[in-house]
Formats: sequence, C-alpha cells, structure tokens
Amino acid sequence: MDADPSLSAGPRDSVDRLLAGWARAQPDLDLSPVAVIARLDRLRRIIDTELQATFAEHGLNAPDFAALVTLRRLDEPGGVSQRRLMRELGLTSGTVSVRVERLAARGLVTAAQDPQDRRNTLVALTTAGHELFGRVTPAHVATENRLLAALTPYQIDELVPLLRQLLVSLEGSVRGDGFPYLGLRLAPAHLAIAIRRSVGLPEVIGLLVRAVEPGSRADTAGIKTGDVLVRAGHEPLRSVTSLYAVIDAGRAAGSVTVCVVRGADAEVEAVLDLRPRQGDETIGRTAPGDGSATHTV
Repeated sequence: MDADPSLSAGPRDSVDRLLAGWARAQPDLDLSPVAVIARLDRLRRIIDTELQATFAEHGLNAPDFAALVTLRRLDEPGGVSQRRLMRELGLTSGTVSVRVERLAARGLVTAAQDPQDRRNTLVALTTAGHELFGRVTPAHVATENRLLAALTPYQIDELVPLLRQLLVSLEGSVRGDGFPYLGLRLAPAHLAIAIRRSVGLPEVIGLLVRAVEPGSRADTAGIKTGDVLVRAGHEPLRSVTSLYAVIDAGRAAGSVTVCVVRGADAEVEAVLDLRPRQGDETIGRTAPGDGSATHTV
C-alpha cells in the first residue's frame, strides 16, 4: 500500500494504527481496501450511536424512524401496503408486522385490511405520527449536519459522487431516464471477480454480462452472456457509472466501441449503436436500487 502523503502533516486515526499493525504482521498484503472499509465501518458505528441518541430523545429507534420516513415519503391515499413497506425497507413480512404493531400501539400508525386484497394490510400515519415525524426529522438532519462539520461543503460535494458510485455498484440499478436501452443485465465488478474465480477463470475487473436481450443493441453488437465489459477506449469500466459516462460521451457520434474479455483472456471489440430507437423511454425500467446487485441497462 502506498504511503498516504497527508499523514506527514496531519494526525493519525485508529485505522492508521490498525494498518501499521497489519503491515508488520503481513507485509506482503495490499492493505488499501482495509484503509477504506475499516474507516467506513468505524464511521458507521459512530454515526449510528449519534443518530440513535437523537431518535431516543423522541422515544424512537432507528427502525421506527425508517418506517415513519417511508410512510411519510410514499404518503399514499388510504395507506401504504405492507408488501410495499417490505420492499422499501428490505425486510421480511414478520419483521414489518412487528414494527407496525409497535408503532400502532403508540398511536403513530393505523393498520387496516386492504379492501382490494383481504390478505394485505394498509398502513398509514396518524395525526400523532405526522406530528412526531415533523419534530424528529429536523433533529435528525441537524445531527447529521453536525457529524459532517469537519468537512467543507466542497468536500461533501466531492464525497457524494464517490459514495454513490460504490453504493450503486453494490446495491444494483436499472437504466436511468434518457439513457439508451442496451439490452444488458450486468453483474458489478465485485461479483464479476467472484464468479470468474469460482469457475477457474482469471480475475478481471469489469461488468459481467449475465443476460443479453435478443435483438437489442448489445445483441446486435455481438456481446454474449459471460463476457466482461472492461474498457471503452482508454476508459476502464469498473462500474456502471463509468459505463453511463462513456455512453453519454459517445451519443453525439452515434456509437461507442467497448472492449470485452471473453473466456480466459480473449479480448473482443463490440460497437454499440447509440442512435435513438423507438421504445427507449419505456423499455426495461423498474425501481432502481432493488438490492439485487445487478444492473439492467
């Protein structure tokens, strides 16, 4: 791992001490990922503790607040279906039921049978729930703002795109508005490495093709299931964010050439036609960030 030049003029944190110990014990390891992941983990623990203290002042915990935020954000007439809550919160039916029952016991939500589906429950904020949301949310945002006080607005603006790129890669995504439909279902780089390793292929950093839609731009370009998109020109395709960038840059020319690794190490070029097609605005779009860690583009 390269030395961090900023350390000569600044304080060390707890992870620096951790890395120093690791370096002595395992001098042959590249510890650069530990430098990132360990800090994210320790920051998350500190942030969780601070936020929990804010929620506790209002008689809530973090899961309670997540449910209130989701209900207020969706704000559907008649209430939000419990199935929808499950999807939005990424929880099982039993866990959501317990959470709803706890909030209902405090008079913060109501739970009623869905008249359109007797097997489903509609959950809605009560007046007390709306009032509590109105009190706790400003306090929550103020706590987050205080926790970021060491960073300037410019530094925060720099940090957000990097975190978004990493989260999109791990969480999954679908094609954004205005993006030409390529007809690809892609696994992100961290899964591409693991999948190729599991079948004895050399590790390659890129976007692994899990499926190609027949007749799509990708199919016409000759891209096949199992290929790994690794470059577009000199731009490495380490994330779907990078793919979006090169596609946007190539739209004026009407096409973009991507390099794919096929099999063990064969590199093949594929030319994607980016000229507008009928249906681009509607094909293949669903809710982003579904947690599947795949990308539909």
